[in-house]
Order: sequence, then structure tokens, then C-alpha cells
Amino acid sequence: MAVSTMQAVSIIGLTNDIDNVISVLGESGVFHPDNVSSFYSNTKDFTHLQSKNIYAEPLNTLKATLGLTKRKFNLVDVSDFNPTFKEIELFTNQINSDIEVLADDRLFVEEQLMQAKENLVETTHFVGLGVEIEKVLTLKYISSRFGRLPKESFEKLSAYKDNPYVDFIVCTEDKSHYWGVYFAPIDKTEEIDRIFSGLYFEKCDVLGVNDTPRIHLKKLESLIPHLEEKLKEAQKRVDDYVDKYEVRICKYLSKLEELNLYAKIRTKALQYSKSFIIVGWVPTEDAKPLRRRLKKIASVNVDFSDGKTEIAKSPPVKLKNCFLAKPFEFYTEMYGVPKYNEIDPSLFIAITYVIIFGIMFADLGQGICVSIVGALMWKLKKMKIGKILMPCGISSAIFGCVFGSVFGFEHVLDPLYKALFGLDEKPIEVMSSNSIVMILLAAVSIGITLVVVAMGLNIYSSFKQGDVGKALFGSSGCAGLVFYCSIIFGVVGQLVLGLQVFSLAYILCLIVLPYLLIFFGEPLGLLIAGEKDWQPESWGGYILEHAIESIEFLLEYVTNTVSFLRVGAFVLVHAGMMTVVFVLAQTAPAVAYWPVVVLGNVFVMVLEALLVAIQVLRLEYYEMFSRFYSGEGRPYEPVKLNID
Repeated sequence: MAVSTMQAVSIIGLTNDIDNVISVLGESGVFHPDNVSSFYSNTKDFTHLQSKNIYAEPLNTLKATLGLTKRKFNLVDVSDFNPTFKEIELFTNQINSDIEVLADDRLFVEEQLMQAKENLVETTHFVGLGVEIEKVLTLKYISSRFGRLPKESFEKLSAYKDNPYVDFIVCTEDKSHYWGVYFAPIDKTEEIDRIFSGLYFEKCDVLGVNDTPRIHLKKLESLIPHLEEKLKEAQKRVDDYVDKYEVRICKYLSKLEELNLYAKIRTKALQYSKSFIIVGWVPTEDAKPLRRRLKKIASVNVDFSDGKTEIAKSPPVKLKNCFLAKPFEFYTEMYGVPKYNEIDPSLFIAITYVIIFGIMFADLGQGICVSIVGALMWKLKKMKIGKILMPCGISSAIFGCVFGSVFGFEHVLDPLYKALFGLDEKPIEVMSSNSIVMILLAAVSIGITLVVVAMGLNIYSSFKQGDVGKALFGSSGCAGLVFYCSIIFGVVGQLVLGLQVFSLAYILCLIVLPYLLIFFGEPLGLLIAGEKDWQPESWGGYILEHAIESIEFLLEYVTNTVSFLRVGAFVLVHAGMMTVVFVLAQTAPAVAYWPVVVLGNVFVMVLEALLVAIQVLRLEYYEMFSRFYSGEGRPYEPVKLNID
């Protein structure tokens, strides 16, 4: 549960050497640029070297143009390729112009082909007409409307039998519609259109058909292959052009990407007289190699300082975890990366998420399937969630052995229990009344344990950040921990063990006193920190405000604990859903038994895995993270060009 240590770096040199400095920083791939104003308070005499990134527009234009080719262009090493900005502009403008012309030619053919195919589909519906459609559309005294009418609407036409103009001539039909045409005198067109509109008539565009539909259909059937061939030729011209200039395109594209990336450093640099200053951050392990390279530039002076002494400047955070916790950095980053002097919760979430997931989704067979699916998601699609599902599935399989469930079969493992432990059947029968109570109590116990651990982490993290007041007097600090544990121990002692725990001394020392410390935690924290203005402006206002807040944190203790009932509830839900699957399978014909069981397992596995994944994440974020973790840090984002 740690982050990589960072070094703050300040680079000062002559303006003539700034390009060399930026190249070194960019090529290193480890430099995170920052604002000079966050390092130095007095920068009024400094000016920006470059306020605008001049490479962004030509890069975006070139990438948009290259996208028209439907080809992929890899980034290549361009360390020895240094064209001027004018040369870059000339080349990219020429490439943009040439490709746009070729792409426009291809687009024109594509539009013709698409129109022909649409026309073909539309014309197919009117092959029953033996007249030229264009002539029908241009009649002087009669208007015509080609289109389709829902079959249920066609049946309603009988309601208009007294109107001689409400008639629909059917040419063809499909499952839901009749395709055809209706006619109306010019002076009655608006009225008839309104009637057919109310019947959900959909007009079809058949303009330009100068033949009968059947003849026009034959023409289209011969035209489409011709257009498809023309489209291939147009695409070949694009491909030939790209093949001719591909090497140069990749070099100029890569150079633009590099310059655009390095501009992030340049736009943050400030100038004073003939000197420049650049500031930023690098991981400690990369500081020495970077220093050596920068020292080779004659005018440059480099200064490094430990990130621990620069907390006020908010060092960026680079997460560093073991292979077990690494996949769960995904969840940490979703919530927000830690501050530099805050603990990284990735290992904590890795352990707790996997265990709780396994308990809530306890099934040996389905757990193995979840692991396999997770492995495939990562292997084939590189989905981060896949690497999380792999250990979660293994945990599900382990707890499936505890509960004795294998694809919903609750007693398949009974011989194993007999051989290993001498038991006649599995140790926990989930759906029995005694087990239900035990499971729910165990779930609450897990919740209490994790809330206590979260409070412990908060105390450690607060001391680490130097916030002694929060560590001692916060609702998740020492006072909160004593208060919470005392109430839990008292309730359990009274109700379960039958002990008289809540004596006057116990209540005053372990409940009332911690509560008062939490209540007055803010001024006490300021007092311990040595602040002169530690007292609130109005004690009456403070007491009123914190009386309301105290109700909130008291409710949080209850809701955080009770929320873990869902852990036990999902154990019961899984058993209940699989019971339903087997009831359905047994009521089905014998031949359908196994298909129902298989499909039921698939349905339960997908649905429950999704729900459990979300619910466990909710427990992590709302019931645990909220007690010890802020996630208000900023991620380490070095300037780095990814070459294929």
C-alpha cells in the first residue's frame, strides 16, 4: 500500500538550449511537467515562452485526413529526423490535399452505390405496377403517394368506404406492412394525406424511376456490381498513394506527435531575460539518469528535491504495488488516486474485494467459469476487469467448497467431506433456518471487522499526513474507534453473552468521553496543532452545527455496519436462484432437464456475477474508503511518446 517516491526537479538555463532540454525530458519518458507558479511565488517578471501549441492543429488535421484512408499508421523513431515547422506544413498540406481528393472520389462512388442499393430495396416493393413510376408522379390533375401501410391500418380503410378517394393499391407485402400506392385529386390531396397519416402511412421516395419497377429493378441489379467494382478501384487508388508515401507519412506523423507532446513542456516553461525555467516531477529511481543527461547541456542548472519536503506543491502519484494488488489499481483510480502522503488502498481493496466476492458468489463450478471468462477477457480484449475477475473466481470456487455448491448442486461434494473430515454432509446447509441466522450474523461480523480496520487505516494515514487532530478526534480516528468498539462490545456482551457491560464508568469513559472528543474534535485539533485561533467564532453556532453533524456520523456507524448484511443476503440469493433453476428443470420434460440446468446456470452466473461485482465495489467505496481515503491526489502523467 505505497506510492513511488517522487523528486521535484527545477531546470534553469539559457533560452538557446531549451530545445535540447525539452528533447532530453521528452525522450526520457519520465518527466511530469508542472506550473512554475506552483513552485515559485514571485513570477510577475516572467513571461511564457509559448502560449499556444502550434503543432496541435496540423496534427489533428493530418490524423483526420489519414483516417479517410481506412489504414493504420504506426509511430516510428524520429530521433534523427528534424524537419523545420515550414517543411512539416508543406508536406502535411500536400498529403491532406491529395488524400482528400482521392477520398472524395471514393465517397462519391460510395454514395452512388448506397443510393442504388436503397433504390433497389424500395423498387422491389412495387414490381406489381406495370407503369412507369415517374409518369405517375407527374400526373397533372392527380397526386400519388408511394409507400407502406401497417396491416392493422389497412383493415381500418373500410371505415372510409363512403369516401371514394380513400383507397390503397397493394403491390407487395411483408410481415407487418403492405407496400403500394394511393391516388387523390389535386384539390383533395391534403385531406387524403391527413387520413393516411392518421393510419401511419410511411411515404417512400421513388423519384427518378423512368421505367416500370420491374425494368428498373433489372437495371439496378446490373448497375450495383459495376459500382462495387468502381469503389474497389477508388480504394485501390487511395491504397496505392498511401503505399507510395507511407514511410514519409509515418515519419512526419511521428514527428508531429512528438512535437505536440513536447509542447506540453514548452507551454509550461517561463522565460526571464535570456533564461528559462522548467519545473516538474520524476520518480526517484529515474532522477540520476535524467540529471546526467541534463548536465551535458552546458548552460543548464538542475536542482532536485525530495517529494516529501514538497507536499505543499502536491506531487503527482505513481502507484506501486505487487502483482496481486496491481489489477486493483483500476478500482483505486476510478475512485481517485491518493495524495502523495496518503496510503494507497489498492492492496486493501485487492484482499477485501476478492474475499467478499467469493463469499457472496460461492460456487465451485461457477467460480471456475468466472476465472476462465476473466482470463479470456484479459487475453483477448485486454479488459482490465478481466484480471480482477480471475482471482475473484478462484475465491468463489474456494468458498463454493465451504458451502458445498457446484453449479447449484448442493450435495455433490458430500463424499469429499466424508473422506476428508468424516462428515456425512456439507458443514453449512445454506437454506436451513439455523444457517440463515448464522450467515447474516457472520456478515455483520465481517462488516464490523472491516469498519474497524478502515478506522485503523485512517488513524495511520492521518498521522502519516501530519493531521494529528483527525487521527485522534475524528469520527474514524482514535476517539471514533473507541466509541464504535465500545458500543459493539457492549451490545454483544449484553445480548449475546449476558454480561452487564454498560456500567456507569463504562458509559462515561468509553462512550460519552469519546463522543465529546469527536464533537469538539475541530477546535481540539487546532489546539494540538498550535493554532492561535483554535476557538470557533461562536460556540453556540458550533454546538448547533455539530449537533446535526453528530447525528450524521452516528447514523453512518449504523448504516456502515448494517450494509454488510448484503454479504449474507447474496449467499442466500445464490442458493435461492439455483433452487428455482432446479425446480424449473424438474417440471420440464425429461429431455429438457439438462438444457434448463445449463441455461439456468449461465443466467445465474452472468446476472449474479454482475450484481455481486457492483455490490462489493459499493461496499468498498461507501462503507470503507469513505472512512480513511480521500482520493484527492493527481496522477503521474509523464510526457512520453509511445512508439509502435
